[in-house]
Amino acid sequence: MKLTPLTAEEKNRAFAPTKKPEVIEKQRLAVRYHIEDFPVDDRPRRFLNAFAAILRHSNYRFALDHFVRISAKCSRCATSCQVYLATGDPEDIPCKRSELLLSVYRRHFTLGGSVRGRLFDRGHLTDAMIQKMADSFWNCTACRRCTMECPSGIDHALITHLGRYILSEIGIAPRALVISTREQLEGATGNTSAIPLPALVDTLEFLEEDMKEEKGIDILFPRDVENADWVFFPAVSDFLMEAETLMGVAAVFAATGDSWTIGTGYFDGINYGLFYSDRILERVVKKVDAETRRLKGKNVLIGECGHASRSAKYFLPTHCGGDKALPVVNIMEYTHQAWKEGRLKLKANTIKRRVTYHDPCNIARQRWITEQPRELLKAICVDFVEMTPNRDENICCGGGGGTVSIDEIRPYRTAVGGRAKAEQIRATGAKYVVAPCANCKKQLKELLEDQKIDCEVIGLHDLLYRAIEFDAPPTSAEEPQKEE
Repeated sequence: MKLTPLTAEEKNRAFAPTKKPEVIEKQRLAVRYHIEDFPVDDRPRRFLNAFAAILRHSNYRFALDHFVRISAKCSRCATSCQVYLATGDPEDIPCKRSELLLSVYRRHFTLGGSVRGRLFDRGHLTDAMIQKMADSFWNCTACRRCTMECPSGIDHALITHLGRYILSEIGIAPRALVISTREQLEGATGNTSAIPLPALVDTLEFLEEDMKEEKGIDILFPRDVENADWVFFPAVSDFLMEAETLMGVAAVFAATGDSWTIGTGYFDGINYGLFYSDRILERVVKKVDAETRRLKGKNVLIGECGHASRSAKYFLPTHCGGDKALPVVNIMEYTHQAWKEGRLKLKANTIKRRVTYHDPCNIARQRWITEQPRELLKAICVDFVEMTPNRDENICCGGGGGTVSIDEIRPYRTAVGGRAKAEQIRATGAKYVVAPCANCKKQLKELLEDQKIDCEVIGLHDLLYRAIEFDAPPTSAEEPQKEE
């Protein structure tokens, strides 16, 4: 598949060398790692032991055997990597980053490499190489755009993920992710944002009252309803920061009348394991499955979140029943289908300001969800414009692969990783950028603030909430809604 090339003007504007090269160097030292208490000089042995265990209990070996045989070093991937094009640092070329781990596999886990290494006494893994991998792998946003350009089909993001996984097994992982997942899996609240259940209930009740006052009808957030068609798992951060997105979701269900519920036993769609640890990924996926089955729900419904959707969609079958796994649907798919069936009515031309749409990599790169949100936006917006490139060729927000959760590297994310996306948004002149993903929203808000772009980041269901027409007339007089 060939990517749509940028024009010379677009490349010069978006990928000119950063004006603050010191930001790049600070990134190398900025990530605060959670490091287990063991001797540093023991790390190479522990790394190789972890690597061997992962190869023994997974199917990574098949991919790595293929990659080391065709190991392309043509650097064509560099032309599509927004990080490299912003830094100009050869260390950020995807195939060079991948070679850091492939060289270890070739030397220590293939027959030819082992024989040559012992014969010539070279190529041994060192602590310096481990540290270099840690620094390099967390510069990558794992957006997979480079894979589309690779003539050999090497999945550089997969290699980055595997490298992070091995590092996490020996205690080297960003502290922000470790703390969040520890609270999610072992903490008292059981979610990455540490929201106590009483606080969640209070928030939902407040939103119900707010919607009743605004819309004049009862719009509810059902809790612990058994046998519901849909058990809803948004990114838990939405309960803190994206109230209007949640209100839009509730309004959609109020209009369609379908049964849905939020489980109080577990209500977090976030799965940081997708970014750095298959063990964490599996444990979180099983929590989603267990809560849905506890409520006897028929489908898993994921909110506006790219990585939560991808981790549930592709790994529930892997870890929770194969062909018998519960179906997984993203909320945009549900809303679009209800609208196409005529069960959801939207008022045309509700949104007057210019709107553009950002494709989250985790749901767009493989062409899973691209057209549904666009059709909904065109149905309610007067002025919808596209960024270029878009859909499966989209440019990452700059905070992908879990890097958005690492607050200490925000200057790097917004000055380097997200520069191309900032210029894309600036070029549209849009006043709203719709980003149906919790991680993308956080990154883009910081990006637009740091890049001083006059645009608001918003969810798809935030805008749909303003455009939904209900069959039943309001029970009390309402103030006319302001045009957007």
